[in-house]
Amino acid sequence: MQRSRTLTVDKGSEIKVYNEGAIRHNVAVVEYCRTCTAVFCGMGAGVLGLTALYGFGFYILSIVGMWLLLVAKAGSNYERFFTSRKAILTNGFFGALFTYILCWTFAYGMVHVY
Repeated sequence: MQRSRTLTVDKGSEIKVYNEGAIRHNVAVVEYCRTCTAVFCGMGAGVLGLTALYGFGFYILSIVGMWLLLVAKAGSNYERFFTSRKAILTNGFFGALFTYILCWTFAYGMVHVY
């Protein structure tokens, strides 16, 4: 992966240049991690029998936990891998929520209903 390059402009300000292919790859890896987290935590929430707001709280807790792990892994040089820390947390949040709900209701139904 290439590092970001800094170009200086005549006025003394700096322009950050990113490798778009590397950024897309990193975002795809984060999306894959978010989907896997949603599947496993959804199954866990269903097996534990969490309902209503406890289930949604478990999802938020799991996604924030994954975000903290990714930020810790990237370290203070997160600009090398992502454009912003907020984007790591918010991109794909609702898409993974639907995956979480699907796995959550499936596991809950298999364990507690049938």
